[in-house]
Amino acid sequence: MEHTSTAVLHHEEHHAGGGKKEIFRVTIILTVLTLVELGLGYWMIGMEDGLKKHFIKGVIVILMLAKAFYIVGYFMHLKHEIRNLIMTVIVPLLLFVWFIIAFLSDGNSYKNLKNEYNPYYKERSTEKAEKKEGVKEETKKPGSGE
Repeated sequence: MEHTSTAVLHHEEHHAGGGKKEIFRVTIILTVLTLVELGLGYWMIGMEDGLKKHFIKGVIVILMLAKAFYIVGYFMHLKHEIRNLIMTVIVPLLLFVWFIIAFLSDGNSYKNLKNEYNPYYKERSTEKAEKKEGVKEETKKPGSGE
């Protein structure tokens, strides 16, 4: 009996040591991914809108998804789980992302089309623009040459 309990303790110590190395490795990977994202973000600050900037944004999104994979896989312990349990987490997550995209596109469509179908909003938006232009003209000093 002592022999089996010693074997179990030895097995647990060996497994715990491997777990620490694995967590340390994943932490280093997450740190490197974060530093690369920050570097790309700072590099992108003064850049003009264009294909290059959109490409960098895409790379940052891919790096963020990779970080999410590591966090969910290792720190939420889903890497070693069975496939059905993983699917019960992934499918609702994908539905949640789909809902967000659907609501954003619906709101954007409403924002863009409300002027076309309801002239009241178009009239109000032009009134606000005219008032702002009138305020700018009044704040100029007469005779200042501006």
